[in-house]
Amino acid sequence: MKLTPEVIARRLAAALDALAPVVDADTVVGAEEYDLALEVNETLIPAAVLVPLIVRSGGVTVLLTRRTDHLADHAGQISFPGGRIEGVDEDARAAALRELEEETGIAPDRVRILGQIEDHATVTGFLVTPVIGMITPPIEIHPDPHEVAEVFECPLSFALDPANFRRHAGIRDGRKRHFYELIFEDRRIWGFTARILVRLSGLLWR
Repeated sequence: MKLTPEVIARRLAAALDALAPVVDADTVVGAEEYDLALEVNETLIPAAVLVPLIVRSGGVTVLLTRRTDHLADHAGQISFPGGRIEGVDEDARAAALRELEEETGIAPDRVRILGQIEDHATVTGFLVTPVIGMITPPIEIHPDPHEVAEVFECPLSFALDPANFRRHAGIRDGRKRHFYELIFEDRRIWGFTARILVRLSGLLWR
């Protein structure tokens, strides 16, 4: 089935209705990551990302950013727009929209929120709420040069195709952990960002 905007919205709504609410550690996706995150960090910092789905004439794409190399967290990595939930944010959705505008220049009123999936823990000490948003052009993109080295789009059909994911194992802080990797053109999408795409793939294709 082709992932048109209508199909994405309908399938995601049905999938989210079936999800249990996130109320405690047991409902955080990725128990391995959550356990390791708590071993490495005393507490986890609430954060949010926006997963921006762009409606293009040739099909829906997902917008991603490459972080600048000097940042303290996830320097040089490919990620979704996002960051910590601040005191000015009403909730995770507000934080995700604020970060989208700060990092890419896309105004919040251009985004149709489709919902949010379960919280995901990261070994760098964040508990992240992924918010899914649909964006219909025209849009203007003005990356924040301090945080964002590049903004690009990947076809959603490619990003969610299970055949394109590779699962790897590595050692961090003396503990074996698994992570996903997706190669798009010459870009390596891995870790938390790839994990969100794997989760979204499971929700839309099941």
